[in-house]
Amino acid sequence: MIDLVFPDGAVRPYPVGTTGRAVAESLSKSLAKKAVLIKLDGALRDLDRPIETGGPIEILTREAPEALEVIRHDTAHILAQAVQELFPGTQVTIGPAIEDGFYYDFARETPFSLDDLALIEKRMAEIVDRDEPIRREIWPREQAIAHFEDLGEAYKAEIIRDLPEDVPISIYWQGSAWKDLCVGPHLPSTKHVGKAFKLTKLAGAYWRGDHRNAMLQRIYGTAWTSQAELDAYLHRIEEAEKRDHRKLGRQLDLFHMQEEGRGMVFWHPKGWALYRTLEAYMRRRLEAAGYVEVKTPQVLDNTFWQKSGHWDKYRPNMFVCETVEGEVLALKPMNCPGHVQIFNVGLRSYKELPIRMSESGACHRYEPSGSLHGLMRVRAFTQDDGHIFCREDQIETETADFIRLCQSVHADLGLKTDHIALATRPDVRAGSDEFWDKAEAQMLTAARMAGVEPVIAEGDGAFYAPKLDFIVKDAIGRTWTCGTIQLDYVIPERLDAEYIAEDGSRQRPVMLHRAILGSYERFIGILIENFGGAFPLWLAPVQVVVATITSDANDYAETVAKQLRAAGLRVEVDGRNEKINYKVREHSLGKIPVIAVVGRNEAAEGTVALRRLGSDGQEILSLEDAKIALSAEALAPDQRTCGV
Repeated sequence: MIDLVFPDGAVRPYPVGTTGRAVAESLSKSLAKKAVLIKLDGALRDLDRPIETGGPIEILTREAPEALEVIRHDTAHILAQAVQELFPGTQVTIGPAIEDGFYYDFARETPFSLDDLALIEKRMAEIVDRDEPIRREIWPREQAIAHFEDLGEAYKAEIIRDLPEDVPISIYWQGSAWKDLCVGPHLPSTKHVGKAFKLTKLAGAYWRGDHRNAMLQRIYGTAWTSQAELDAYLHRIEEAEKRDHRKLGRQLDLFHMQEEGRGMVFWHPKGWALYRTLEAYMRRRLEAAGYVEVKTPQVLDNTFWQKSGHWDKYRPNMFVCETVEGEVLALKPMNCPGHVQIFNVGLRSYKELPIRMSESGACHRYEPSGSLHGLMRVRAFTQDDGHIFCREDQIETETADFIRLCQSVHADLGLKTDHIALATRPDVRAGSDEFWDKAEAQMLTAARMAGVEPVIAEGDGAFYAPKLDFIVKDAIGRTWTCGTIQLDYVIPERLDAEYIAEDGSRQRPVMLHRAILGSYERFIGILIENFGGAFPLWLAPVQVVVATITSDANDYAETVAKQLRAAGLRVEVDGRNEKINYKVREHSLGKIPVIAVVGRNEAAEGTVALRRLGSDGQEILSLEDAKIALSAEALAPDQRTCGV
């Protein structure tokens, strides 16, 4: 017999080899009808798989959060079955569940078309309706290899050959005619998957991600527990496509990227105005928080990176060059070692600490070309970097102060903090368990000092210490990791950072690595998508367009623009010989926050007609009143607070 422990604490004995279904039936007939999986000692298992050992057990229904990933994996299998039924001779390879959905890679000479997706979806729905039972078998390795080779499934045979000898070869059947190699778990039958799925796109993928291997065809899809969840997801995707920063970057003339500079951004005047506005705001916030700004070299000798420890870890991601004198130099991939060099100049006293350094530091990292993605993943980027050198007794207060600062900045920029994650010790790490106990407790205490209860992210800490990551939510509900603070006792040791303690001894400072935006490039990409290109007035690259109704108002339009610019606004004039409705429509598509319309009457009376983006109405103001109102409205959030 084995003892199973239920969520309410009850312990019940069952025969060895009992199944989750039998356990569910022993509890409740209605529960057994709804059960689809079990969780045994924290691991998901098939409902009908024999249970050989006791432990904590939960009976899961289809609505359990843990079931969603299995629904997606099952849907991938149903996709593969549908493809092979419709297109005989197609080989299946792998088909995992992924975030928000699944994919499956196929080997087929004839390319799939978008029209094929509708046909495949229809067959998938038929397979669901068939209620094909899903069952697990364990096969001898050689039998499995021979079976898939006989079917012409060379990829499946290769996967089995490459599995470690001690891994059981588990085969999952769907009905009596279709099977796949898989570790599971799976639902009891295809009907439990439901029909809240949709195939979304086609792509190419190299077998096992190696460009030297054959190119396969990948079909992506999404699957959810209910139709309502699927509809909500598809709406989010539609909104996300409208807000794609790459599309809006072109449409709004902010930036572009090209093949000759992979992963490098060409900022256009409007995009650079946005960048500089954000950078100026960050400088003011950091200066007000007690930071001193520094600038460190772009290129340093490789011996420097060897001493810091980055050469061994980051060398494959560093851009390296050699001089005619035989020097081996590297573009900096991060700023932290350079900040230690500034700290190390002269003797530091405990009275000076904390020292808070900031730098808009340009960094370069080699990223494979296939991973590059607009502003979100680049090779050249600028970090809003900062490092706090402090005593150990200052860690908690400095971290708490940073948490408050980071949350305030994100709020100013239109992003809401969803949660803060405390990333704890990874499996491979430096330092003793005692050190990690202390460091994790310091981060937890600091978060609570700032009024935050962090979400624990087990094992996600840095190699050298735990960290706090800031997860924000945008206008359409997506989450982004923006901002981090990380404890570091290691680099100060490696680079000989010291200060004179109160007792006259030499001590190592603690280094807090921190960033609020992460990088300007990625954060601007997030801002573009969050606002859909319709930035608040203070951030907008062009804040006001003065548009003329008739050409004889052009001189007055220039006067209006000159006075608004003198008040600190970013202004353009549209004096083209076009109808005013055409101009208004065009600048509305360009996401201009304010259009100041002027004609003969406005010129004669010294007024402007202000039209706001998204509003059909207009407001008639004197030029002086408009200048005062708009200049006040265009102040950054920190300037409004300070009355600057």
